[in-house]
Amino acid sequence: MNSTGAGADGSRGTFLLDTTLTPARQGFDSFRRGWETRFGDRPALPAYSADTIADFRVRLRITRLRDAVIGDLYAESAVRTDDPAGGDLDLVELHAVRRGAWTVGGLPDRGELTVSRGQFLLRHFDRQPPFQRSARTRELGLLLRSAMLRPLLGNRTVTGPGDSPEMRLLTAHMKMIRSTVTGLGPAGADAAHRVLIELVKAVASSRFDDGEPLLAPALVRAAKDLADSRLTDADLSSATLARELNVSLRTLQRAFAAVDESVTGYIRGRRLEEARLALAAPHSPLSVSELAAHWQFADSSHFIRAFKKHYGQTPTEYGRSTR
Repeated sequence: MNSTGAGADGSRGTFLLDTTLTPARQGFDSFRRGWETRFGDRPALPAYSADTIADFRVRLRITRLRDAVIGDLYAESAVRTDDPAGGDLDLVELHAVRRGAWTVGGLPDRGELTVSRGQFLLRHFDRQPPFQRSARTRELGLLLRSAMLRPLLGNRTVTGPGDSPEMRLLTAHMKMIRSTVTGLGPAGADAAHRVLIELVKAVASSRFDDGEPLLAPALVRAAKDLADSRLTDADLSSATLARELNVSLRTLQRAFAAVDESVTGYIRGRRLEEARLALAAPHSPLSVSELAAHWQFADSSHFIRAFKKHYGQTPTEYGRSTR
């Protein structure tokens, strides 16, 4: 178990529980000790099946911010709890599956439900439900106290695609919390926690207040993540990103302006950076004209001018200097 940067009161920080390289007979005991050191019995570990305990290969990186717990989980082995469910819980849980599948039972409104790759589930659990994960499942999870969210959720199970605009913003904000939590002061921690709650509410209601200034950093991060995944797309633009995130173009531009950036400047800078990395690679297979086309510059001349303005050398000069 590794840990970093917990707050003085233990309410902030990150730590890792990893039994993927631990001998099978010791994996669960190691994980349980690490969990209880950090959380005690609230929330308590689920009652896992005997087969799961005998082969417990799980990696869980946890970020804690006040009463919020963000978890990046990879289950190398299959994981299953004993049925029936049990144990008081009273938590709001979000499960966003990136790979594999998570199946949960005992839902009053759905019975048994499987959340597959690219989907999420959000609901309030008053008791620990029976569940199972297939081997090699990857999941982003969030646990929250129920007081602020239970009135909104009621007894509903909210499901949907993990790339919805609301989920993109929530995922981006959780990513920012993971990367900054150890350096946040009290005011920053309060603000980050408030935004987290508001974005979970947005997921529950399938809409968010795009005029709320506190949400601007999450909107910027979501737009950057989306842009990074589509840098080679010819139609990538400010308008495309705004449409995908279900905000107005002006709202997106205003969010970037708040952090002294522009959407088009970010896209151009990232494309130039990727081209620079390609030029620096040994035996780069692409010519300058091919790089210009690949990263969606209008032509070689435009690419060369932009590259020289950004890095102080032409692409050819840069490539020669790195070799």
